[in-house]
Amino acid sequence: MNITSSSVVQAASQAVQNVGTGVAAALVLKKALAADSSVAQTLLQSVPAAAPVLAVTGAIGTLVNAFA
Repeated sequence: MNITSSSVVQAASQAVQNVGTGVAAALVLKKALAADSSVAQTLLQSVPAAAPVLAVTGAIGTLVNAFA
C-alpha cells in the first residue's frame, strides 16, 4: 500500500496549505489595515480645526422659538 498516493493524504496536505495561506492572508490584511489607519490618523491630524462662525446680531440665527 502506497500511502503517498492516498486521497486522504492529498486532502490533508491541501488543507494544511490552505490554512497556511489563510494565516498569511490574515497577516497581510492586518498590516494593510494598520498602514491605512496610520495614514488616516495623519490626515485627520493635518486638518485644521476651524471654529464655526455663529451669528451674534440680527434675526437669523440668534432667535430661538421655545414653542417649536
